[in-house]
Amino acid sequence: MPLELDHHHRYPYRAITDRPDFEWPEGKRLAVHIGLNFEHFHFGHGYGPALVPGRHEPDVLNYAWRDYGNRVGAWRMLEMFESLGFPVGLIVNSTIADYCPELIEAYRARLSSELIAHGRTNSESQNEFDEAGEAALIAESRDHLLAVFGERPVGWLGPWIAQSARTPDLLAEAGFVYHMDWAHDDQPVWMATRGKGSILSVPYPQEINDIPAIVPHRGDHREFEARIVDQFDELLAQSRRQSLVMGIALHPYIMGQPFRIRSLRRALSHIAAHREEIWLTTSGAIADHYAGVCPG
Repeated sequence: MPLELDHHHRYPYRAITDRPDFEWPEGKRLAVHIGLNFEHFHFGHGYGPALVPGRHEPDVLNYAWRDYGNRVGAWRMLEMFESLGFPVGLIVNSTIADYCPELIEAYRARLSSELIAHGRTNSESQNEFDEAGEAALIAESRDHLLAVFGERPVGWLGPWIAQSARTPDLLAEAGFVYHMDWAHDDQPVWMATRGKGSILSVPYPQEINDIPAIVPHRGDHREFEARIVDQFDELLAQSRRQSLVMGIALHPYIMGQPFRIRSLRRALSHIAAHREEIWLTTSGAIADHYAGVCPG
């Protein structure tokens, strides 16, 4: 008998070329969203991206490098987004609400934005918990952001994008409408959950993402700038045939560094020059519109 592979049973295969057509608002065909990650870490233990790997704890070098993003980089990026008129999805560890709530409040006051839950801290990985522990992590993240900022998040990005086999079920049961952990398509995809439910997967990139592009692969910021521009230009051309989504994943401790933000500004200015042709939006607005035109 032929080998039968284990399967997640969340969605069936369907080619991008064999789907019903739809449009984004105002007849636009390419939706572009930015996901900006606001992350906070334990000092002295736990996970964390490393500029210089293999150091002993307490790892002051890498902890301080990441904290630069909250203290400096995110504020410089706010100025850039504001000058370009870009909406931004705020992907927030709930411990940020205690550490620097004024940073999130500034983004919410000055930009069109959306609050997206991102676990408690990126010092922990979501798929290391049992079901009760993971459900508690999701609920605590959701409830603390609501309590501090007065906005209940409906979107989720897991810390370290590390789902368990039950994560979509737990998210749907906790009231989340969409998540962004699966980088498997250029359109939103409905995923089945237990109890005959569903949750929407909104495209969020792993290659137009500054962490994998720059940290482990030691990529150059100018090469990342070129990636953004080439991705946009190609998707804009492809979107003339069908509606698509382009996401850009950013972290202030990486792209908020002065020498990198200049490259990012050039790339986003290129996109902004086409704003009449595209829908500049947030992942939540994408999920809401798609659910209306292509209900699950």
